[in-house]
Amino acid sequence: MSSEGQLDFTFQPPRQRIWTVRELVSAVRTHVERAYAEVWVEGEISNYRPADSGHLYFTLKDDTAQVRVVMFRSQARLLRFRPQAGMQVIARGRVTIYDARGELQVSAEYLEPKGAGALQVAFEQLKARLEAEGLFQAERKRTIPALPRRIGLITSPRGAAVRDIMNILQRRHQSAGVLIYPAQVQGDSAAAEVAAGLRFLNRLREVDVIIIARGGGSVEDLAAFNDEALARAVVASRIPVISAVGHETDFTILDFVADLRAPTPSAAAELVIRSRQELESQQETLRNRLARAMRYQLLIRRQHLADAARHRVFTRMMDAIRTRQQRLDDLGYRLATSAREQVGSRRRRVEVASTALRHRDLRRVLAGIRRDLHAGTAALAAVARARLLRNRSRLERSQARLQGLSPLSALQRGYALVFDEHGGLIKDPHQVDPGDEIRVRVSQGELSATVKHRLP
Repeated sequence: MSSEGQLDFTFQPPRQRIWTVRELVSAVRTHVERAYAEVWVEGEISNYRPADSGHLYFTLKDDTAQVRVVMFRSQARLLRFRPQAGMQVIARGRVTIYDARGELQVSAEYLEPKGAGALQVAFEQLKARLEAEGLFQAERKRTIPALPRRIGLITSPRGAAVRDIMNILQRRHQSAGVLIYPAQVQGDSAAAEVAAGLRFLNRLREVDVIIIARGGGSVEDLAAFNDEALARAVVASRIPVISAVGHETDFTILDFVADLRAPTPSAAAELVIRSRQELESQQETLRNRLARAMRYQLLIRRQHLADAARHRVFTRMMDAIRTRQQRLDDLGYRLATSAREQVGSRRRRVEVASTALRHRDLRRVLAGIRRDLHAGTAALAAVARARLLRNRSRLERSQARLQGLSPLSALQRGYALVFDEHGGLIKDPHQVDPGDEIRVRVSQGELSATVKHRLP
């Protein structure tokens, strides 16, 4: 290529020879490919057209010129980013001529964005696409269990991350089990191995949470965790996933799709399981809160009970009960007094009879007296039993009537008492107006309501 940027052909075809088009294009192509076997071209992508075959076709242009570029599938599949129209890139390849159209073109073997690295561009493109699908939304992510019984760990068994995690888990809670799935965490096969570990642990169903861990490194070292297939495997996991890749300032696609991002592998071990001391402290706090809540509820219920006991309806009910109890006590007293009077009368008759014995045959008189005494005692017992039965029957009827009069009995049958906002019993719908607050007393408690309208 000359200083003017034009192609410099060093051969001159014989003037007398008549070339076919195919021969001429083939001769020029051979010379061009030999002279420009490797060139670097910078320009803006336009007319970008990926083919179903996997080949990429586009044009590189600047302010005054343009050249067609083709990148065949074998090289295109190695790209870490997706070319887009308007992107400024640098292409490396060889100059050739497409025979069918006789056009000059570059067969590109390598492509990178101008300014930003290919890995960064690939990261931003994949991040934007997955975010548009909603894979980064918090609503999609699963909750990390507070105290997992078994933890799945996908990492390199020879790395420092696995040692850090195991030391912290051993210190914080020895009862937690760990199942390690060994995988490469750097290189071309790392993403596939980590995704295979996710699928294996999901099929196994013996872990409560999965940690994907790797220590810090360069952008190239962490490139495996910017893989789309790995990101979708994390989203498809039925088990919560924690990303613990790199240092606190390192971000990968895995961090955005995981259910929880830990700044470092050590932080992941701190986050995934809580220490026994923290659990015991929280348990004590919850116990104290529950005790305070129970005492408060007891005070509230006791106050409600006291308020209900002071209500006029229940006051009248208790007055009626006390009146019946007083009458019952009076009847019992009268019954006891009558029995004592009967016994006293019988005793006086016996004394009179004993006095008369002096003038009669003692045995005959005693036998008669004994008969009279037995008869009188039986009669007295019969009278006493009859009166007791009558009084008991009257008492039972009084209790039944009292129970029927009790508002609580009516409430047990499904009825309710309705009170206005001043505590007065409502017997007529015209005692309240729409918008008034009312309280409804049922058998198991009270309800509050607002009058919406009054039915005629």
